[in-house]
Amino acid sequence: MLSQDVLENYILEHSDEEGALLSALNRDANVNLLRPRMLSGHLQGRILKMFCRMIQPKKILEIGTYTGYATLCMAEGIQEDGEIISIEINDEMEDFIEKYRQRSPHKNKIKICYGDAIRIIPTLQGPFDLVFIDADKRLYSEYFDLVFPKVRQGGIILADNTLWDGKVIEDPIPTDKQTLGIMNFNDKIKRDNRIEKVILPLRDGLTLIWKK
Repeated sequence: MLSQDVLENYILEHSDEEGALLSALNRDANVNLLRPRMLSGHLQGRILKMFCRMIQPKKILEIGTYTGYATLCMAEGIQEDGEIISIEINDEMEDFIEKYRQRSPHKNKIKICYGDAIRIIPTLQGPFDLVFIDADKRLYSEYFDLVFPKVRQGGIILADNTLWDGKVIEDPIPTDKQTLGIMNFNDKIKRDNRIEKVILPLRDGLTLIWKK
């Protein structure tokens, strides 16, 4: 039986390369940041770009920039006149994000907003064709409620980390607010008849949500 690592290496070898800029960002994050595992990475990055190729969004909202890896991947796939608004609560990441955004040929498609997404989202003008949620797991349900009215009919919401290291199928520890946040979000999405949804077992779980 093949190990997961061997299988993933095969997948990456037979998919598009991440490119020099993203590869450098990936290395930089793994050497210099405390939680490099939060970075989307090669496989998910190529999938996000492919989603953008298929959906052809003109306006994307990303909640949770972190290093900007996923942001740059989506910018590769959107239309030339497309726009990505990305919200990052940690302004200490600005120097890292800008170092790579400025080197990207797609930098003019990207606008980074620093601050609390709960406060920023209500100030944004929609409609958005695509929303990517990858921020504070405790607040996924709140993010969803705020962005849903701003997503066009037929638009897509992607929510990352919705399997959360398998903790979603275990009895949660009452003090583990992140796991509880993901579990509550998953249950909320399951009950919502305004949408169609499916969880992909990609990395740590990626939920695809289509607004009817």
